[in-house]
Amino acid sequence: MKTWIEYVFFMFSRACVRILSLRGAGRVGAFLGGLVFRCTSVRKRVTLDNLALAFPLKSIRERRAIALGAFRNYGQAISQFLRIGTSSDAEVLDMVRWTNPEVLQEAFARGKGLILLSAHFGSWEFILPATKLSLGLPVIAIVQQQRNGRINRVVDSQRRRFTFSTVPMAHAVREVLRGLKEKRIVLLLGDQSGSRESLFIPFFGHWAATHRGAAAFALRSGSPIVMYFMLRGPDGRSEIVCEEVDYADITAFTEEHVLELTRRHTAVLERYIRSYPDHWLWMHKRWKHSAYYEARLAQQGAAHQRSGS
Repeated sequence: MKTWIEYVFFMFSRACVRILSLRGAGRVGAFLGGLVFRCTSVRKRVTLDNLALAFPLKSIRERRAIALGAFRNYGQAISQFLRIGTSSDAEVLDMVRWTNPEVLQEAFARGKGLILLSAHFGSWEFILPATKLSLGLPVIAIVQQQRNGRINRVVDSQRRRFTFSTVPMAHAVREVLRGLKEKRIVLLLGDQSGSRESLFIPFFGHWAATHRGAAAFALRSGSPIVMYFMLRGPDGRSEIVCEEVDYADITAFTEEHVLELTRRHTAVLERYIRSYPDHWLWMHKRWKHSAYYEARLAQQGAAHQRSGS
């Protein structure tokens, strides 16, 4: 019964948004996101705690302003995603502009496939449509499946309109390597917390469990990594900025090099979030395993001292 209610609500919301333009959907979504922040406690505490961890020198007022902007951005992203499935190609293209597409094109032209690494940042759901409609490039998207099967089928169908294929994370390893071997582009969103078994990388000065996939795939295949950011403009359109992660000096596939490359692309992400803090999804528990890792480091340090004494 619960899944059916969720599906009906999802389809009702989708039908309501369809009467709006993409820009109109963004404005309504931003309003609703701000309303959620002001009137409810949904994820507000997590957001403010994350911001206090990342920006300890900012005032509470400054952090609340960033949090409000992040909720508004999330509302925009969700509303525009619901609308984009029924938008014309021309309407979608009108919502984006490229700053440096040559970075992506030149990396792809090397013939080794390409890892397109992004985050839940800005209008991230425009990544697939912008890449396909503007550049005509074959993208395989690694996606997190929705728990509600009915909703997942609708979401997946919408994404497939703008991509070569979508691959559930459960089957990602095999399909990513196959896609890179076939010289395709593989899209990964690598900003969410990994498990306790993931790599731990400094992120805003604190240890964060970070997925190793992008670095491991790159080092195994020799494929370049290009990071992709959607920056919201005051006119409602998104500016697309690409930046290649340099790893020419660490081509061998070793655990040390996977760690180093993960550190490098995480540092790029942090730089963009620092520049546009209201663009990122601060509602996610990004540092939920930090205490575990710090305790593990302390135990290792104590054991090392005992063995050395």
